[in-house]
Amino acid sequence: MQHADLVFTGGAVFTADTVRSRARTVAVKDGRIVAVGGDALDDLVGPKTEIVDLGGRMLLPGFQDAHVHPVWGGLDMLRCDLAEYATADEYLGAIAAYVSAHPDDEWILGGGWQMSAFPGGTPTAALLDTVIPDRPAFFPNRDGHGAWVNSAALRLAGIDRDTPEPADGRIERDADGTPSGTLHEGAMTLVNRLLPEEPLERLTEALLVGQRYLHSFGITAWQDAIVGPYGDAGDPGPAYLRAAADGTLTARVVGAIWWDRTKGLEQIPSLLERRERYRGGRFAATSVKIMQDGVAENFTAAMLEPYGDGHGHFTDNSGISFVPPEILDEAVPLLDAAGFQVHFHAIGDRAVRECLDAVERAIARNGRGDNRHHIAHIQVVHPEDVPRFRELGVAANMQSLWAALEPQMVDLTLPFLGEPRSAWQYPFGDLLRSGAVLAAGSDWSVTTPDPLAAIHVAVNRKAAPGHEEGEYEAFLPEQAIDLATSLTAYTAGSAWVNHLEQTTGTIEVGKFADLAVLDRDPFDGPADEIGATRVLQTFVEGQRVYAAPDA
Repeated sequence: MQHADLVFTGGAVFTADTVRSRARTVAVKDGRIVAVGGDALDDLVGPKTEIVDLGGRMLLPGFQDAHVHPVWGGLDMLRCDLAEYATADEYLGAIAAYVSAHPDDEWILGGGWQMSAFPGGTPTAALLDTVIPDRPAFFPNRDGHGAWVNSAALRLAGIDRDTPEPADGRIERDADGTPSGTLHEGAMTLVNRLLPEEPLERLTEALLVGQRYLHSFGITAWQDAIVGPYGDAGDPGPAYLRAAADGTLTARVVGAIWWDRTKGLEQIPSLLERRERYRGGRFAATSVKIMQDGVAENFTAAMLEPYGDGHGHFTDNSGISFVPPEILDEAVPLLDAAGFQVHFHAIGDRAVRECLDAVERAIARNGRGDNRHHIAHIQVVHPEDVPRFRELGVAANMQSLWAALEPQMVDLTLPFLGEPRSAWQYPFGDLLRSGAVLAAGSDWSVTTPDPLAAIHVAVNRKAAPGHEEGEYEAFLPEQAIDLATSLTAYTAGSAWVNHLEQTTGTIEVGKFADLAVLDRDPFDGPADEIGATRVLQTFVEGQRVYAAPDA
Protein backbone atom coordinates (compact mmCIF):
# COMPACT_ATOMS: atom_id res chain seq x y z
CA MET A 1 0.00 0.00 0.00
CA GLN A 2 1.20 3.52 -0.75
CA HIS A 3 2.08 5.83 2.09
CA ALA A 4 -0.73 7.91 3.54
CA ASP A 5 -0.95 11.66 3.15
CA LEU A 6 -2.26 12.10 6.66
CA VAL A 7 -2.32 9.93 9.78
CA PHE A 8 -4.20 10.69 13.00
CA THR A 9 -2.92 8.79 15.99
CA GLY A 10 -2.55 8.87 19.75
CA GLY A 11 -6.14 9.49 20.76
CA ALA A 12 -9.70 8.21 20.70
CA VAL A 13 -11.53 7.83 17.40
CA PHE A 14 -15.33 7.88 17.55
CA THR A 15 -16.37 6.24 14.29
CA ALA A 16 -20.18 6.73 14.55
CA ASP A 17 -20.56 3.44 12.70
CA THR A 18 -23.40 1.03 13.39
CA VAL A 19 -21.78 -0.28 16.57
CA ARG A 20 -20.15 3.05 17.49
CA SER A 21 -16.80 1.35 17.56
CA ARG A 22 -13.61 2.97 18.80
CA ALA A 23 -10.24 3.10 17.09
CA ARG A 24 -6.89 4.77 17.78
CA THR A 25 -5.49 5.58 14.37
CA VAL A 26 -6.88 6.78 11.02
CA ALA A 27 -4.94 7.07 7.77
CA VAL A 28 -5.94 9.24 4.79
CA LYS A 29 -4.82 9.06 1.16
CA ASP A 30 -6.11 11.24 -1.70
CA GLY A 31 -8.92 12.56 0.43
CA ARG A 32 -10.27 9.18 1.50
CA ILE A 33 -9.88 7.09 4.62
CA VAL A 34 -7.65 4.15 3.79
CA ALA A 35 -7.17 2.55 7.22
CA VAL A 36 -8.80 2.59 10.63
CA GLY A 37 -7.01 0.67 13.32
CA GLY A 38 -5.12 0.40 16.58
CA ASP A 39 -2.18 2.37 17.90
CA ALA A 40 0.16 1.92 14.93
CA LEU A 41 -0.13 1.99 11.15
CA ASP A 42 3.62 2.23 10.59
CA ASP A 43 3.55 0.72 7.12
CA LEU A 44 1.43 3.68 5.93
CA VAL A 45 3.81 6.37 7.22
CA GLY A 46 6.35 7.72 4.77
CA PRO A 47 8.62 10.76 4.59
CA LYS A 48 5.82 13.00 3.30
CA THR A 49 3.09 11.76 5.62
CA GLU A 50 1.70 14.40 7.97
CA ILE A 51 1.21 13.00 11.46
CA VAL A 52 -1.52 14.57 13.60
CA ASP A 53 -0.83 13.60 17.21
CA LEU A 54 -4.20 13.60 18.94
CA GLY A 55 -2.52 13.64 22.33
CA GLY A 56 -5.40 11.80 23.98
CA ARG A 57 -7.99 13.99 22.29
CA MET A 58 -10.82 12.73 20.11
CA LEU A 59 -11.20 12.45 16.34
CA LEU A 60 -14.72 12.05 14.97
CA PRO A 61 -16.57 12.44 11.67
CA GLY A 62 -17.20 16.03 10.65
CA PHE A 63 -20.47 17.30 12.07
CA GLN A 64 -23.35 17.74 9.63
CA ASP A 65 -25.95 20.41 10.41
CA ALA A 66 -29.33 19.25 9.14
CA HIS A 67 -31.02 22.66 9.45
CA VAL A 68 -28.99 25.86 9.13
CA HIS A 69 -28.91 29.22 7.31
CA PRO A 70 -25.23 30.00 6.61
CA VAL A 71 -25.79 32.85 4.13
CA TRP A 72 -28.16 34.58 6.51
CA GLY A 73 -25.74 34.03 9.36
CA GLY A 74 -22.91 35.43 7.28
CA LEU A 75 -25.00 38.47 6.36
CA ASP A 76 -25.78 39.04 10.03
CA MET A 77 -22.05 39.05 10.72
CA LEU A 78 -21.53 41.61 7.94
CA ARG A 79 -24.44 43.79 9.10
CA CYS A 80 -25.33 45.08 12.57
CA ASP A 81 -24.99 41.79 14.42
CA LEU A 82 -26.75 41.73 17.79
CA ALA A 83 -26.21 38.04 18.52
CA GLU A 84 -23.50 38.57 21.16
CA TYR A 85 -25.64 40.93 23.24
CA ALA A 86 -28.49 40.17 25.63
CA THR A 87 -30.18 43.34 26.91
CA ALA A 88 -32.12 46.22 25.36
CA ASP A 89 -29.42 48.71 26.40
CA GLU A 90 -26.70 46.58 24.80
CA TYR A 91 -28.72 46.34 21.59
CA LEU A 92 -29.25 50.10 21.45
CA GLY A 93 -25.56 50.75 22.08
CA ALA A 94 -24.48 48.37 19.32
CA ILE A 95 -27.02 49.81 16.89
CA ALA A 96 -25.96 53.39 17.65
CA ALA A 97 -22.32 52.51 16.98
CA TYR A 98 -23.23 50.81 13.71
CA VAL A 99 -25.36 53.76 12.57
CA SER A 100 -22.49 56.14 13.28
CA ALA A 101 -20.07 53.97 11.29
CA HIS A 102 -22.42 53.65 8.28
CA PRO A 103 -23.68 57.16 7.52
CA ASP A 104 -24.41 56.40 3.87
CA ASP A 105 -26.54 53.26 4.27
CA GLU A 106 -30.05 53.81 2.96
CA TRP A 107 -31.42 51.17 5.35
CA ILE A 108 -30.01 50.06 8.69
CA LEU A 109 -30.11 46.26 8.62
CA GLY A 110 -29.11 43.70 11.19
CA GLY A 111 -30.63 41.20 13.56
CA GLY A 112 -30.18 38.69 16.33
CA TRP A 113 -32.05 40.19 19.29
CA GLN A 114 -33.72 38.02 21.93
CA MET A 115 -37.40 38.33 22.66
CA SER A 116 -36.70 37.87 26.37
CA ALA A 117 -34.88 41.23 26.44
CA PHE A 118 -38.15 43.14 26.00
CA PRO A 119 -41.47 43.15 27.88
CA GLY A 120 -43.73 40.60 26.21
CA GLY A 121 -40.98 39.91 23.67
CA THR A 122 -42.03 42.97 21.61
CA PRO A 123 -39.64 45.94 21.29
CA THR A 124 -41.06 49.24 20.09
CA ALA A 125 -40.41 51.59 17.20
CA ALA A 126 -40.19 54.46 19.67
CA LEU A 127 -37.24 52.76 21.36
CA LEU A 128 -35.46 52.15 18.05
CA ASP A 129 -36.19 55.75 17.01
CA THR A 130 -33.91 56.95 19.82
CA VAL A 131 -30.87 55.68 17.88
CA ILE A 132 -32.24 55.63 14.29
CA PRO A 133 -34.60 58.60 13.89
CA ASP A 134 -34.14 59.38 10.23
CA ARG A 135 -33.55 56.18 8.24
CA PRO A 136 -35.66 53.03 7.98
CA ALA A 137 -34.44 50.07 10.02
CA PHE A 138 -35.29 46.37 9.94
CA PHE A 139 -34.00 43.96 12.59
CA PRO A 140 -35.27 40.36 12.60
CA ASN A 141 -35.07 38.61 15.95
CA ARG A 142 -32.91 35.56 16.54
CA ASP A 143 -35.51 33.06 15.40
CA GLY A 144 -36.40 35.00 12.26
CA HIS A 145 -40.11 34.88 13.06
CA GLY A 146 -40.44 38.53 14.04
CA ALA A 147 -38.82 41.87 13.27
CA TRP A 148 -38.19 45.13 15.12
CA VAL A 149 -38.71 48.18 12.92
CA ASN A 150 -38.57 51.92 13.53
CA SER A 151 -41.12 54.61 12.71
CA ALA A 152 -39.41 55.50 9.43
CA ALA A 153 -39.83 51.91 8.22
CA LEU A 154 -43.50 51.83 9.27
CA ARG A 155 -44.14 55.10 7.41
CA LEU A 156 -42.31 53.94 4.30
CA ALA A 157 -44.34 50.71 4.24
CA GLY A 158 -47.60 52.55 4.86
CA ILE A 159 -48.34 50.55 8.02
CA ASP A 160 -50.79 52.34 10.29
CA ARG A 161 -53.77 51.61 12.51
CA ASP A 162 -55.91 50.91 9.44
CA THR A 163 -53.56 48.29 7.99
CA PRO A 164 -55.27 44.88 8.12
CA GLU A 165 -53.59 41.89 9.68
CA PRO A 166 -51.98 39.57 7.11
CA ALA A 167 -53.35 36.03 7.01
CA ASP A 168 -50.01 34.54 8.04
CA GLY A 169 -48.83 37.07 10.59
CA ARG A 170 -49.61 39.79 13.08
CA ILE A 171 -48.79 43.47 13.58
CA GLU A 172 -48.09 44.24 17.22
CA ARG A 173 -50.18 47.26 18.21
CA ASP A 174 -50.72 49.74 21.02
CA ALA A 175 -54.09 49.89 22.78
CA ASP A 176 -55.47 52.33 20.19
CA GLY A 177 -54.45 50.10 17.26
CA THR A 178 -51.31 52.03 16.30
CA PRO A 179 -48.50 49.68 15.15
CA SER A 180 -45.95 49.56 17.95
CA GLY A 181 -42.85 48.37 16.09
CA THR A 182 -42.83 44.56 16.16
CA LEU A 183 -43.99 42.56 13.14
CA HIS A 184 -44.67 38.83 13.47
CA GLU A 185 -44.29 36.22 10.73
CA GLY A 186 -45.96 37.27 7.44
CA ALA A 187 -46.33 40.84 8.67
CA MET A 188 -42.56 41.22 8.19
CA THR A 189 -43.16 41.05 4.44
CA LEU A 190 -44.89 44.44 4.58
CA VAL A 191 -41.47 45.97 5.22
CA ASN A 192 -38.88 43.54 3.91
CA ARG A 193 -40.36 43.68 0.40
CA LEU A 194 -39.00 47.24 0.29
CA LEU A 195 -35.42 46.34 1.20
CA PRO A 196 -32.67 46.83 -1.37
CA GLU A 197 -31.65 43.60 -3.08
CA GLU A 198 -28.31 42.21 -2.00
CA PRO A 199 -25.96 41.73 -4.98
CA LEU A 200 -24.56 38.29 -5.75
CA GLU A 201 -21.09 39.38 -4.66
CA ARG A 202 -22.40 40.28 -1.22
CA LEU A 203 -24.32 37.01 -0.84
CA THR A 204 -21.26 35.04 -1.89
CA GLU A 205 -19.15 36.93 0.64
CA ALA A 206 -21.76 36.12 3.30
CA LEU A 207 -21.69 32.43 2.34
CA LEU A 208 -17.92 32.24 2.70
CA VAL A 209 -18.02 34.10 6.03
CA GLY A 210 -20.68 31.67 7.25
CA GLN A 211 -18.76 28.68 5.93
CA ARG A 212 -15.59 29.69 7.78
CA TYR A 213 -17.61 30.07 10.96
CA LEU A 214 -19.26 26.66 10.59
CA HIS A 215 -15.94 24.98 9.85
CA SER A 216 -14.63 26.43 13.13
CA PHE A 217 -17.19 24.22 14.89
CA GLY A 218 -16.17 21.07 13.02
CA ILE A 219 -19.08 21.25 10.55
CA THR A 220 -18.23 19.81 7.15
CA ALA A 221 -21.71 19.45 5.59
CA TRP A 222 -25.14 20.90 6.06
CA GLN A 223 -28.65 21.33 4.74
CA ASP A 224 -29.47 24.97 4.00
CA ALA A 225 -33.02 25.14 5.26
CA ILE A 226 -34.21 27.88 2.89
CA VAL A 227 -32.91 28.29 -0.65
CA GLY A 228 -35.05 30.87 -2.35
CA PRO A 229 -36.17 34.46 -1.81
CA TYR A 230 -37.21 34.87 1.81
CA GLY A 231 -36.96 37.55 4.45
CA ASP A 232 -34.26 40.19 4.17
CA ALA A 233 -31.47 38.02 2.78
CA GLY A 234 -32.25 37.17 -0.83
CA ASP A 235 -31.85 33.77 -2.49
CA PRO A 236 -28.68 31.88 -1.42
CA GLY A 237 -28.86 29.56 -4.46
CA PRO A 238 -26.77 31.63 -6.91
CA ALA A 239 -24.10 32.19 -4.23
CA TYR A 240 -23.79 28.43 -3.72
CA LEU A 241 -23.49 27.87 -7.46
CA ARG A 242 -20.76 30.49 -7.77
CA ALA A 243 -18.80 29.10 -4.82
CA ALA A 244 -19.22 25.53 -6.08
CA ALA A 245 -17.98 26.53 -9.53
CA ASP A 246 -14.87 28.38 -8.36
CA GLY A 247 -13.93 25.83 -5.70
CA THR A 248 -14.47 28.05 -2.66
CA LEU A 249 -17.36 25.91 -1.43
CA THR A 250 -15.48 23.48 0.78
CA ALA A 251 -18.53 22.06 2.57
CA ARG A 252 -21.06 19.59 1.19
CA VAL A 253 -24.45 21.27 0.97
CA VAL A 254 -27.99 20.12 0.31
CA GLY A 255 -30.37 22.98 -0.43
CA ALA A 256 -34.01 22.97 0.66
CA ILE A 257 -35.93 25.03 -1.90
CA TRP A 258 -38.45 27.36 -0.30
CA TRP A 259 -42.14 26.47 -0.68
CA ASP A 260 -43.89 29.82 -1.16
CA ARG A 261 -46.85 29.63 1.20
CA THR A 262 -48.64 32.41 -0.72
CA LYS A 263 -48.89 30.04 -3.68
CA GLY A 264 -50.22 26.54 -4.22
CA LEU A 265 -49.50 23.49 -6.35
CA GLU A 266 -48.84 25.64 -9.40
CA GLN A 267 -45.32 26.35 -8.07
CA ILE A 268 -44.15 22.74 -8.40
CA PRO A 269 -42.83 23.13 -11.99
CA SER A 270 -40.65 26.01 -10.83
CA LEU A 271 -39.30 23.86 -8.00
CA LEU A 272 -38.38 21.16 -10.51
CA GLU A 273 -36.64 23.74 -12.69
CA ARG A 274 -34.66 25.11 -9.76
CA ARG A 275 -33.65 21.63 -8.66
CA GLU A 276 -32.02 21.12 -12.04
CA ARG A 277 -30.45 24.58 -12.08
CA TYR A 278 -29.23 24.55 -8.49
CA ARG A 279 -26.82 21.68 -8.83
CA GLY A 280 -23.04 21.73 -9.15
CA GLY A 281 -19.93 20.55 -7.36
CA ARG A 282 -20.66 20.05 -3.67
CA PHE A 283 -24.08 21.70 -3.85
CA ALA A 284 -27.42 20.16 -4.81
CA ALA A 285 -30.89 21.54 -4.02
CA THR A 286 -32.82 18.28 -3.77
CA SER A 287 -35.11 19.11 -0.85
CA VAL A 288 -38.19 21.35 -0.49
CA LYS A 289 -38.71 23.38 2.68
CA ILE A 290 -42.29 23.72 3.93
CA MET A 291 -42.74 26.00 6.94
CA GLN A 292 -45.97 24.68 8.39
CA ASP A 293 -46.28 27.05 11.35
CA GLY A 294 -44.58 29.79 13.32
CA VAL A 295 -43.21 29.73 16.86
CA ALA A 296 -44.74 29.37 20.29
CA GLU A 297 -43.38 32.62 21.68
CA ASN A 298 -45.53 34.77 19.40
CA PHE A 299 -48.47 32.32 19.46
CA THR A 300 -48.20 31.36 15.76
CA ALA A 301 -47.05 27.76 16.30
CA ALA A 302 -50.01 25.59 15.28
CA MET A 303 -51.53 23.83 18.31
CA LEU A 304 -54.24 21.19 18.63
CA GLU A 305 -55.71 23.17 21.54
CA PRO A 306 -55.75 26.96 21.98
CA TYR A 307 -53.03 28.83 23.81
CA GLY A 308 -53.63 29.89 27.38
CA ASP A 309 -53.71 33.48 28.56
CA GLY A 310 -51.00 32.93 31.15
CA HIS A 311 -53.58 32.63 33.94
CA GLY A 312 -54.96 29.16 33.27
CA HIS A 313 -57.66 30.06 30.76
CA PHE A 314 -57.87 29.17 27.08
CA THR A 315 -57.86 31.92 24.46
CA ASP A 316 -59.41 31.70 20.99
CA ASN A 317 -55.99 31.41 19.30
CA SER A 318 -54.48 28.04 18.41
CA GLY A 319 -51.80 29.34 16.02
CA ILE A 320 -51.47 29.34 12.25
CA SER A 321 -51.11 26.51 9.76
CA PHE A 322 -49.22 28.44 7.10
CA VAL A 323 -50.03 25.84 4.46
CA PRO A 324 -53.69 24.79 4.69
CA PRO A 325 -53.85 21.04 5.39
CA GLU A 326 -55.90 20.40 2.26
CA ILE A 327 -53.09 21.89 0.16
CA LEU A 328 -50.36 20.19 2.20
CA ASP A 329 -52.07 16.83 1.68
CA GLU A 330 -51.86 17.31 -2.08
CA ALA A 331 -48.45 18.99 -2.25
CA VAL A 332 -46.46 16.43 -0.29
CA PRO A 333 -47.56 13.40 -2.37
CA LEU A 334 -46.74 15.34 -5.55
CA LEU A 335 -43.32 16.39 -4.26
CA ASP A 336 -42.65 12.86 -3.06
CA ALA A 337 -43.59 11.43 -6.46
CA ALA A 338 -41.23 13.91 -8.11
CA GLY A 339 -38.35 12.59 -5.97
CA PHE A 340 -38.08 15.57 -3.63
CA GLN A 341 -37.24 15.23 0.00
CA VAL A 342 -39.59 17.38 2.10
CA HIS A 343 -37.99 19.31 4.93
CA PHE A 344 -40.77 20.47 7.26
CA HIS A 345 -40.67 23.18 9.90
CA ALA A 346 -43.13 22.22 12.65
CA ILE A 347 -43.13 23.66 16.16
CA GLY A 348 -46.64 23.00 17.46
CA ASP A 349 -48.33 19.64 17.94
CA ARG A 350 -50.95 20.39 15.26
CA ALA A 351 -48.26 21.31 12.74
CA VAL A 352 -46.32 18.12 13.53
CA ARG A 353 -49.48 16.07 13.06
CA GLU A 354 -50.34 17.81 9.78
CA CYS A 355 -46.86 17.06 8.42
CA LEU A 356 -47.03 13.41 9.47
CA ASP A 357 -50.52 13.11 7.97
CA ALA A 358 -49.25 14.51 4.67
CA VAL A 359 -46.38 12.00 4.56
CA GLU A 360 -48.82 9.20 5.36
CA ARG A 361 -50.93 10.34 2.44
CA ALA A 362 -47.84 10.35 0.19
CA ILE A 363 -47.04 6.76 1.18
CA ALA A 364 -50.62 5.68 0.52
CA ARG A 365 -50.47 7.22 -2.93
CA ASN A 366 -46.87 6.55 -4.00
CA GLY A 367 -45.64 3.70 -1.83
CA ARG A 368 -42.53 3.96 0.32
CA GLY A 369 -39.58 5.59 -1.38
CA ASP A 370 -36.18 6.78 -0.22
CA ASN A 371 -36.74 10.54 -0.10
CA ARG A 372 -36.08 10.72 3.66
CA HIS A 373 -38.56 13.37 4.68
CA HIS A 374 -37.80 15.03 8.00
CA ILE A 375 -39.47 17.34 10.47
CA ALA A 376 -37.32 20.02 12.08
CA HIS A 377 -37.75 21.65 15.49
CA ILE A 378 -40.42 19.25 16.87
CA GLN A 379 -40.95 21.39 19.95
CA VAL A 380 -44.40 20.14 20.98
CA VAL A 381 -45.27 16.61 19.87
CA HIS A 382 -48.48 14.93 20.97
CA PRO A 383 -47.58 11.56 22.56
CA GLU A 384 -49.82 9.76 20.05
CA ASP A 385 -47.64 11.08 17.22
CA VAL A 386 -44.25 10.04 18.62
CA PRO A 387 -44.34 6.45 17.22
CA ARG A 388 -45.51 7.71 13.83
CA PHE A 389 -42.02 9.04 13.03
CA ARG A 390 -40.70 5.46 12.92
CA GLU A 391 -43.84 4.05 11.32
CA LEU A 392 -43.71 6.58 8.46
CA GLY A 393 -39.92 6.70 8.13
CA VAL A 394 -39.82 10.43 8.97
CA ALA A 395 -36.58 11.58 10.59
CA ALA A 396 -36.72 13.73 13.71
CA ASN A 397 -34.49 16.74 13.01
CA MET A 398 -33.53 18.00 16.48
CA GLN A 399 -32.42 21.50 17.40
CA SER A 400 -31.48 20.22 20.82
CA LEU A 401 -29.90 23.46 22.08
CA TRP A 402 -33.46 24.70 22.67
CA ALA A 403 -34.44 21.87 25.03
CA ALA A 404 -33.40 23.77 28.15
CA LEU A 405 -34.99 26.21 30.53
CA GLU A 406 -34.10 29.84 29.82
CA PRO A 407 -36.00 33.15 30.08
CA GLN A 408 -37.78 32.83 26.74
CA MET A 409 -39.05 29.37 27.67
CA VAL A 410 -39.96 30.35 31.24
CA ASP A 411 -41.59 33.71 30.50
CA LEU A 412 -42.96 33.44 26.95
CA THR A 413 -43.75 29.74 26.44
CA LEU A 414 -44.56 27.67 29.53
CA PRO A 415 -47.29 29.98 30.91
CA PHE A 416 -49.15 29.91 27.59
CA LEU A 417 -48.76 26.21 26.76
CA GLY A 418 -49.86 24.98 30.16
CA GLU A 419 -50.14 21.34 31.10
CA PRO A 420 -49.92 18.72 29.75
CA ARG A 421 -48.44 20.36 26.64
CA SER A 422 -45.45 21.85 28.45
CA ALA A 423 -44.33 18.29 29.23
CA TRP A 424 -44.52 17.26 25.57
CA GLN A 425 -41.64 19.50 24.49
CA TYR A 426 -38.58 18.21 22.64
CA PRO A 427 -39.31 14.51 23.32
CA PHE A 428 -35.95 13.25 22.06
CA GLY A 429 -35.83 10.36 24.50
CA ASP A 430 -39.28 9.12 23.54
CA LEU A 431 -38.45 9.44 19.83
CA LEU A 432 -35.25 7.45 20.33
CA ARG A 433 -37.03 4.74 22.31
CA SER A 434 -39.73 4.53 19.63
CA GLY A 435 -37.11 3.78 16.97
CA ALA A 436 -37.14 7.08 15.06
CA VAL A 437 -34.13 8.20 13.03
CA LEU A 438 -32.52 11.17 14.78
CA ALA A 439 -30.71 13.92 12.91
CA ALA A 440 -29.49 17.20 14.36
CA GLY A 441 -28.98 20.83 13.45
CA SER A 442 -28.67 24.30 14.90
CA ASP A 443 -30.91 26.68 12.88
CA TRP A 444 -28.02 29.18 13.01
CA SER A 445 -28.24 32.16 12.89
CA VAL A 446 -31.19 31.66 15.23
CA THR A 447 -28.82 30.20 17.83
CA THR A 448 -25.16 29.19 17.96
CA PRO A 449 -24.10 26.58 15.38
CA ASP A 450 -21.84 24.88 17.95
CA PRO A 451 -22.81 21.18 17.83
CA LEU A 452 -21.17 20.49 21.18
CA ALA A 453 -23.30 23.11 22.93
CA ALA A 454 -26.40 21.45 21.45
CA ILE A 455 -25.15 17.96 22.33
CA HIS A 456 -24.57 19.15 25.89
CA VAL A 457 -28.27 20.06 26.15
CA ALA A 458 -29.39 16.81 24.53
CA VAL A 459 -27.51 14.88 27.22
CA ASN A 460 -28.09 17.15 30.24
CA ARG A 461 -31.29 19.05 29.32
CA LYS A 462 -29.51 22.13 30.69
CA ALA A 463 -27.71 24.96 28.91
CA ALA A 464 -24.06 24.44 28.02
CA PRO A 465 -21.27 26.32 29.81
CA GLY A 466 -21.20 29.88 28.51
CA HIS A 467 -24.77 29.71 27.26
CA GLU A 468 -26.58 29.90 30.59
CA GLU A 469 -29.16 32.63 31.06
CA GLY A 470 -29.85 32.00 34.73
CA GLU A 471 -29.87 29.13 37.20
CA TYR A 472 -32.37 26.50 36.12
CA GLU A 473 -32.95 22.83 36.81
CA ALA A 474 -32.86 20.22 34.07
CA PHE A 475 -35.82 20.52 31.69
CA LEU A 476 -37.77 17.27 31.33
CA PRO A 477 -34.68 15.14 32.09
CA GLU A 478 -36.55 11.96 31.14
CA GLN A 479 -36.19 13.13 27.52
CA ALA A 480 -32.37 13.24 27.65
CA ILE A 481 -30.39 11.07 25.25
CA ASP A 482 -26.88 9.69 25.75
CA LEU A 483 -23.70 11.23 24.38
CA ALA A 484 -23.02 8.54 21.76
CA THR A 485 -26.56 8.82 20.38
CA SER A 486 -26.34 12.61 20.20
CA LEU A 487 -22.93 12.54 18.47
CA THR A 488 -24.24 9.97 16.00
CA ALA A 489 -27.33 12.09 15.25
CA TYR A 490 -25.07 15.06 14.45
CA THR A 491 -22.86 12.97 12.15
CA ALA A 492 -24.28 9.76 10.69
CA GLY A 493 -27.91 10.77 11.30
CA SER A 494 -27.65 14.05 9.44
CA ALA A 495 -25.57 12.39 6.71
CA TRP A 496 -28.42 9.93 6.20
CA VAL A 497 -30.95 12.74 5.92
CA ASN A 498 -28.67 14.45 3.40
CA HIS A 499 -28.27 11.24 1.33
CA LEU A 500 -24.53 11.47 2.04
CA GLU A 501 -24.18 8.36 4.17
CA GLN A 502 -22.41 6.33 1.48
CA THR A 503 -19.42 8.67 1.51
CA THR A 504 -19.53 10.61 4.80
CA GLY A 505 -20.95 10.63 8.32
CA THR A 506 -18.81 7.84 9.77
CA ILE A 507 -15.12 7.00 9.95
CA GLU A 508 -14.80 3.95 7.73
CA VAL A 509 -12.38 2.84 5.05
CA GLY A 510 -13.36 4.23 1.66
CA LYS A 511 -15.25 7.25 2.95
CA PHE A 512 -14.18 10.86 2.50
CA ALA A 513 -11.86 12.16 5.21
CA ASP A 514 -14.34 14.75 6.49
CA LEU A 515 -13.15 14.91 10.09
CA ALA A 516 -13.00 17.03 13.23
CA VAL A 517 -10.45 17.00 16.05
CA LEU A 518 -11.77 17.90 19.51
CA ASP A 519 -9.70 19.30 22.37
CA ARG A 520 -10.67 16.34 24.61
CA ASP A 521 -12.48 13.04 24.68
CA PRO A 522 -15.90 14.12 25.99
CA PHE A 523 -16.62 10.58 27.18
CA ASP A 524 -13.76 10.88 29.68
CA GLY A 525 -15.16 13.81 31.63
CA PRO A 526 -18.41 14.51 33.49
CA ALA A 527 -21.52 15.05 31.39
CA ASP A 528 -21.88 18.62 32.63
CA GLU A 529 -18.61 19.55 30.89
CA ILE A 530 -19.52 18.27 27.40
CA GLY A 531 -20.39 21.78 26.23
CA ALA A 532 -16.95 23.10 27.16
CA THR A 533 -15.40 20.93 24.42
CA ARG A 534 -13.89 22.87 21.51
CA VAL A 535 -12.96 21.94 17.96
CA LEU A 536 -9.25 22.26 17.21
CA GLN A 537 -9.11 21.23 13.54
CA THR A 538 -11.54 20.51 10.73
CA PHE A 539 -10.77 18.56 7.53
CA VAL A 540 -12.72 18.08 4.30
CA GLU A 541 -11.38 15.29 2.07
CA GLY A 542 -8.20 15.38 4.10
CA GLN A 543 -7.64 19.10 3.54
CA ARG A 544 -7.47 21.27 6.64
CA VAL A 545 -10.20 23.92 6.41
CA TYR A 546 -9.91 25.14 10.00
CA ALA A 547 -7.27 25.17 12.69
CA ALA A 548 -7.66 26.85 16.06
CA PRO A 549 -4.78 29.18 16.96
CA ASP A 550 -3.63 26.75 19.65
CA ALA A 551 -4.17 23.57 17.61
